[in-house]
Amino acid sequence: MQRPFEMVPYALGTADGQRTLGFLFSVTGKEKGVVCIMHPREIAITHYMVPAVLDAGWACWVQAPRSPGNDLRLEHEIALFDVAAGLNHLRAHGFEEIVLLGNSGGAGLYTFYNEQARSAPEQRIAKTPGGRSTRLAELQMPVPEGIVLLSPHPGQGRLLMVGLDPSVLDEQDAMSCDPALDPFSRANGFDADKGVGRYTPEFVAAYGQAQRARVERLDAQARRLLDAKGEARRRLKQGSATEQDRRVAAHAPIFQVWRTDADLRAWDPTLDPSDRKVGSLWGRNPFVSNWGSVGFARVVTPESWLSTWSGIASNASLERTAPAIVQPTLLIEYTGDQCTFPADIQAIRGQIGSIDLSFERIRGNHHGMALAEGERPGRELASEVVTRWLRERAGQFASAGR
Repeated sequence: MQRPFEMVPYALGTADGQRTLGFLFSVTGKEKGVVCIMHPREIAITHYMVPAVLDAGWACWVQAPRSPGNDLRLEHEIALFDVAAGLNHLRAHGFEEIVLLGNSGGAGLYTFYNEQARSAPEQRIAKTPGGRSTRLAELQMPVPEGIVLLSPHPGQGRLLMVGLDPSVLDEQDAMSCDPALDPFSRANGFDADKGVGRYTPEFVAAYGQAQRARVERLDAQARRLLDAKGEARRRLKQGSATEQDRRVAAHAPIFQVWRTDADLRAWDPTLDPSDRKVGSLWGRNPFVSNWGSVGFARVVTPESWLSTWSGIASNASLERTAPAIVQPTLLIEYTGDQCTFPADIQAIRGQIGSIDLSFERIRGNHHGMALAEGERPGRELASEVVTRWLRERAGQFASAGR
């Protein structure tokens, strides 16, 4: 931090009876504007944008989700209750201008929140993709005055759909493989010795189609599990349940999704070229990251798969939610991003509904680290952009159009 600050933790109750934790950073305690930072799966209390926000004369609210690091429970529709709890707290605290800063997966969460907050209560999503009642129509959802999207990806489902390895033949067998779709075989263009791929347009096209087909199969698997549970519950209510029905009705199924680090662009830098280095967010060795235990969506429930990780069923894609952004917006792209590629950013830029859109391209990787020795880290440059944008617009957001 460049100046003394105060950080106050708050344990908040949500409208659906859960708990969420937030941290309010301030310098004077009299700020009228506040910037919110949140990720649906992580606690971002040490986020590098906090000093930039304080330097701009704004307070900063960093919030934790109700179940950090847990894909088992993450349904994006329900996560909106956490966001709403934070924003209602900030309004009650006296903040007049609220700006949501969505970094990476936080962009999908915040743009989804904004889209639902700006919808009439009766038009909000009534059920999750898994069929659970959302009760969003009853939720008080303050509308933010501004949006910052920092290295956003297209949504967690869309991100996963282009990262899935479509050569998986059997979801119960992590080693099963269709050789014609194997992204890490020499026959299809991957040089294991160099760790670099060169894929033909024909392979890329077939690969993308097969990735969508795998998502469709996983969606169907999730719905079969939910249908079986639903049928058992109906028989239980009707008084015709068997002992097995009682067990199925109470069961919370969990399944694994193997090999989710296989985006061809990560290994073939000629696809959608940028300043990035070869490799993914998880490293340069796909045999570790694609087959290993750590990765996106590795263990999920049917509900969390459909709501968060399905590139087809999830409601939290920016393609669906970004058009509802009419507030002043700042979009920042890192040119060496290994998660969000240039075509993704250009698509997001075109999807944003605001006519007041500022766009900055900054050298750095997905986390804003320097791309070469001796360079200033991208996060420092991005922080300067955010500080300047907030200073220039302080007190103007409320009249800029909500």
